Amino acid sequence: MMFPDDFQDPDDHLWDQAERAAVEAWDWYEKGQMQQALEKLAEAIELNPANGAWYFNMGLTLDAMERYEEAIGYYTRAGESGGEDVEIMNALAVDYTRTCEYERALELFEKIEAMDPTYEPCYCNRIITYTELEQHEKAEQMFYLAQQIHADCPICFYNIGNSLFSRGQYDRAVWCWERTAALDPLHPQIHYRIAQACWAAGRKEQATEAFLKELRGDPGNLEVILDFGIFLLETGRIESAREKFNRILELDPEFAPAFFYKGETLLHLEREGEAECCYRQAVEADRKLKGPRFRLAQLCARSGRTEEAIRYLNLEIAADPDDPDVLLAMAWTGAQLGQLESACRCFLRALEEDRMEPGAFYGLGLCLALRGEYEGAEQCVRQAISMDPQNPDYHVAGAWLGLRQRKWDLAIRRAEVALEIRPESRPLRKACREIRRLVRIEKLKEKITSFGPVARCLESLPFFKRPEE
Repeated sequence: MMFPDDFQDPDDHLWDQAERAAVEAWDWYEKGQMQQALEKLAEAIELNPANGAWYFNMGLTLDAMERYEEAIGYYTRAGESGGEDVEIMNALAVDYTRTCEYERALELFEKIEAMDPTYEPCYCNRIITYTELEQHEKAEQMFYLAQQIHADCPICFYNIGNSLFSRGQYDRAVWCWERTAALDPLHPQIHYRIAQACWAAGRKEQATEAFLKELRGDPGNLEVILDFGIFLLETGRIESAREKFNRILELDPEFAPAFFYKGETLLHLEREGEAECCYRQAVEADRKLKGPRFRLAQLCARSGRTEEAIRYLNLEIAADPDDPDVLLAMAWTGAQLGQLESACRCFLRALEEDRMEPGAFYGLGLCLALRGEYEGAEQCVRQAISMDPQNPDYHVAGAWLGLRQRKWDLAIRRAEVALEIRPESRPLRKACREIRRLVRIEKLKEKITSFGPVARCLESLPFFKRPEE
């Protein structure tokens, strides 16, 4: 078939359009405009769906937007078009880790290693996978294998730092992250991570310095400002913390956590009315935020607004908080409000999060006892005593339970143990005297009631009325 000299195949024109769209997508990506990059890549793929590189670039763009599950689909298509490419496989394995598909991630990393044992990222990125699986020895093995290929990889030091941090080895984590910062001063949020590790290690000055370094490089980062504010709050620098939360609200007037933590600073300053206003603003800004409703419940309870306190407490329980300390505080508030069912639920949730918390067993035991469930209460208090035998409150609770179950010798023995732990405590001495007195009364009652009709007359006297809790 003959064609004129100026003939142009329509497909060539479409492919040129596709190439131009792909180039524009890369320009948008470089500028950080991910949505525009995504749209241009979609246009390029529609015009020429045979180019596997564009599917890979689509995956990279979706990763930058934290849309990892969608990225997996595009990396898979890129692999189908480009064959077994280690770079594509590595990107796919990383996203499998991000989406908690750890077995598939490890399978791909091992396949890459078999194809090219010198491909360092397959070891470096496996550190993260093993860290999330809490297989830290294997994470360290990957680190040392990566070191043999690239001794100065900043990402390797960063990743193994995360493993060390999750194990509570904060000083070693700081060393690794400082190494990352030295190798790559522009590594994202590296000073923030150093600040978190120094904070956890109790190195307050170094933590403050690291927070300030991070904010000098990224002054508008709300996450870092918030964490810095919480750090200042926890270390007693209340006014500095409040200034940080106010700064966040200047940048984003609807940022709910800033309202909540500003309320915390006001609560420390005993400005409860202003704190309550902040907590209400936090609820309005984000109805899913955990914390402000519990604080409102506490403030309402303090001011005698019992019904409102119970309502806020139940709303907070419905939000399903998972911090054991918060759950314990909520449980005690529920108990004080007479909401024993809610209190028991919070104590049980605290134990789901931390089975080694004796205070939760203690509180649960008291609530069960108040409901008349003495057998379960006894088991809980015994568990609390076995976990923390030096806490006199647990022994006093056990003594009270002994009284309720008419186990007189057990009640006296537990009271005496409590007093041995803290002999200087006047309230404890008074409690022990009272327990001995009650035991004497109960034992005397048991003797007298065995005398028949005379006992029934004596039982009507105030002396024989069973003491309330």
